[in-house]
Amino acid sequence: MAGTITEEAVSKAVEVARAGADRAEADRRLPASTVDALANAGLLRLCLPVELGGPGASPLRTIELIERVAHADGAAGWCSMISSTTASMAAFLDPEVARSVFASAKATGGVFAPNGIGRVDGDAVVVSGRWQWGSGTQHCDWVVGGARCDDGVQRTCIFPASEIDFHDTWFTSGMRGSGSLDFSVDEVRVPLERTVAPGRQAPRCDDPIASFPNFTLLAIGVAAVGLGVARRALDELVAIAGAKTPQFSSRTLAESGFAQGELARSEASWRAARALLHTCVGEAWEEALAGRPIDVDRRVGMRLAAMHAAAEATSVTDRAFTVAGGSAVYDTSVLGRCLRDAHVVPQHIMVAPRLAETLGKHLMGVELDASMI
Repeated sequence: MAGTITEEAVSKAVEVARAGADRAEADRRLPASTVDALANAGLLRLCLPVELGGPGASPLRTIELIERVAHADGAAGWCSMISSTTASMAAFLDPEVARSVFASAKATGGVFAPNGIGRVDGDAVVVSGRWQWGSGTQHCDWVVGGARCDDGVQRTCIFPASEIDFHDTWFTSGMRGSGSLDFSVDEVRVPLERTVAPGRQAPRCDDPIASFPNFTLLAIGVAAVGLGVARRALDELVAIAGAKTPQFSSRTLAESGFAQGELARSEASWRAARALLHTCVGEAWEEALAGRPIDVDRRVGMRLAAMHAAAEATSVTDRAFTVAGGSAVYDTSVLGRCLRDAHVVPQHIMVAPRLAETLGKHLMGVELDASMI
């Protein structure tokens, strides 16, 4: 499935995702046709290094593409984001192991949080545990789960989907189509070569994407989903406004001064948040291309921009929903789905509002543990 990303394949995948959005919402997972189209376009492995079978997308290109998929369907964008950023782990594995997992997989995903417990046994770790928010796992060939091991090391373990028990818990307000069930394992043996110890291992390939912090890639990807959903909300508002005449009014919504003002303010907020994210990511990428490490200042800048984009995307979607009026409250409304999806985005720990306290430490000059930044 490796190869260059083409506009033809991306356009097809976006249209398939848009067409399958209602079914994804109803089934609480993406249709197989959507997963196949995203995989065939390379949109589920955007952060996989080229030498390991990846498509060669830069972080800027990655967030642009994730945003585009999320515009078609927030859940599809979420799955593209989680699978693509999970693939960045490949840079820390032996190349042959990395190819056997990520170059062959249709999709990958899971949870980095160390909710599992591991017992090191020779050249493997035996893992048990249960994880919530198994993002996109219903579409995955391989699933990751974090575990605290008895040798004091926290490892992200990579399990074949066949060794996992899935629990039907994904009854949610938003991102319903993402198939993000709870999952568990019981005494599953994972070769140590198929684990990654975050913050303890150096990349094992020279691709510039390998020098980009994994957790930062995840954060900017989550933010891109929010921006895509918010863009769809604004576009839907404009489409509705030209044809809708609110009750007790002789003018269309598009002719309403209130609606015009809210749209203008929302457009400015969306463009500004997106521009900040792109600026910070672009500057960091230039450092990576030059072979220089991405320092804490730039990592904090990207995380600030991602957190801000997630918050602004939610606010923009809220405004669009409110201005659209009563028709937006129905489950059949695209704006209603945008609202529900947008409010899931800032719940992700990588962009959650409480991150501001951690980032503020650095801005204040207070010592910061930057291992997760």
